[in-house]
Amino acid sequence: MRLNLSLLGALVLAILLSLLAGRHWIAPGEWLAGDLPSLIITQLRLPRICLGALVGAGLGMSGAAMQGYLRNPLADPGLFGISACAALGAVTSIFFGVSGVPMALPVCALAGAGAGVMLLVLLAGRSGSLILFTLAGVMLSSLAAALTALVINLAPTPFASAEIITWLMGALTDRSWNDVLLALPLTVAGMGLLMLTASQLDALSLGDLAARSMGVDMAGLQRLLVLGLALCVGGSVAVAGVIGFVGLMVPHLVRPLVGHRPSALMIPSALAGALLVVVADMLVRVAPVVSEIRLGVMMSVLGAPFFLMLLLKMRREIA
Repeated sequence: MRLNLSLLGALVLAILLSLLAGRHWIAPGEWLAGDLPSLIITQLRLPRICLGALVGAGLGMSGAAMQGYLRNPLADPGLFGISACAALGAVTSIFFGVSGVPMALPVCALAGAGAGVMLLVLLAGRSGSLILFTLAGVMLSSLAAALTALVINLAPTPFASAEIITWLMGALTDRSWNDVLLALPLTVAGMGLLMLTASQLDALSLGDLAARSMGVDMAGLQRLLVLGLALCVGGSVAVAGVIGFVGLMVPHLVRPLVGHRPSALMIPSALAGALLVVVADMLVRVAPVVSEIRLGVMMSVLGAPFFLMLLLKMRREIA
């Protein structure tokens, strides 16, 4: 509880600092003055920050749930192919030129995530086999990535291709309250489903046989996990594009503070994920560059060395 309160306090502080971050300084006294600077705060910066917190929370909890389910500290929400399928749905809308229609791109991304979930469940079957489920996810992710590359290759104009690539980089730029209202119910519902798996994930940490003997329905757990991931990850991709490594880094940063029980890790991971994305987005806005760095690129720059560090640490432990 103390850790959760500390993370929540840090998140509130980061949000207040992020409201100050930008090309133009806006004093706190002008935030609600009703003039142009206040509109920048209430209609540009605040929805962007709220969306970043939602995306980070959903991805952080998804990473904790996935690592608990697979019992693999290197597991990431993108592993099951849900984010890749959501991205495929979004780029398809750009390819056919309907992304300019209001809500078309997010709806297509969510449709892609939903299709990915159905394919994953069909491929994995009803056995609840962890190995079969993981292999099905890896195959689905590879297939969606290949089809996305094909769509980029067949883009009718260089402008469409550039728009697809830019969107795939992931960002919170120019997001509005409509995006927040779209992501909020999806993320909250997804996190609720993931929280329902917490006690079952604790049992699963003892092994498949022990979990079954304790009454864990492996197929039911699988369904809850997939639906929760689809809502969290699909909703994130729908409004912000592909933002990687959050679900990988956050559980590792929090785990030493809470122990190895998946149930104890999920809420702190959500709060830490929200904090990480809000801070990272604040940094891309104040970075002294000509054009704003995409948030997805920033997270990759942070995440790749982190991933390498984990690999080296695991190599030393095995040796």
